[in-house]
Amino acid sequence: MKYDVRIGERSFEVDVDGERVRVGGRELVATLVPVPGGPLRRLILPDAVRTVALVRSREGWTVHHHGRSWTAEVVDERTRSVERLVGRPAHHAADGAVWAPMPGLVLRVEVTEGQQVAAGAGLVVLEAMKMENEIRAPVAGAVRRILVAKGEAVEKGTTLLEVTPNA
Repeated sequence: MKYDVRIGERSFEVDVDGERVRVGGRELVATLVPVPGGPLRRLILPDAVRTVALVRSREGWTVHHHGRSWTAEVVDERTRSVERLVGRPAHHAADGAVWAPMPGLVLRVEVTEGQQVAAGAGLVVLEAMKMENEIRAPVAGAVRRILVAKGEAVEKGTTLLEVTPNA
């Protein structure tokens, strides 16, 4: 799987094929193993093992290592293809409305009305072009209304649900 990774002003293409990883044209062997019960991961390299914390945020992934932090924007090739096709990722309005970034079929509604959600939490899964696309919460808040149901076909721009932002 190929990824575009941006850390600050620097961008890299990362290609992961099992334990073989190519970063910006440089190949290395690495394995990332989760440590149960938290955000820690062990990065196993041929000559070293590093422990890092990976935390997903609205901006991407925050990497913590030895008291330092970096935020990495990570976009996989499937997401990049969908964004190119539809022109942009999922939309939301100031009033909390979240609408479909593309036409598709509602596979799952992952929340209920009144449920509290964190920013970035999965709300609805749409199938488009035989790919599952998770629509995420733009802000932390309460799900005010759900306007779609499993099995429903939606057009680009259809309001899926509304989230009332936390004060």
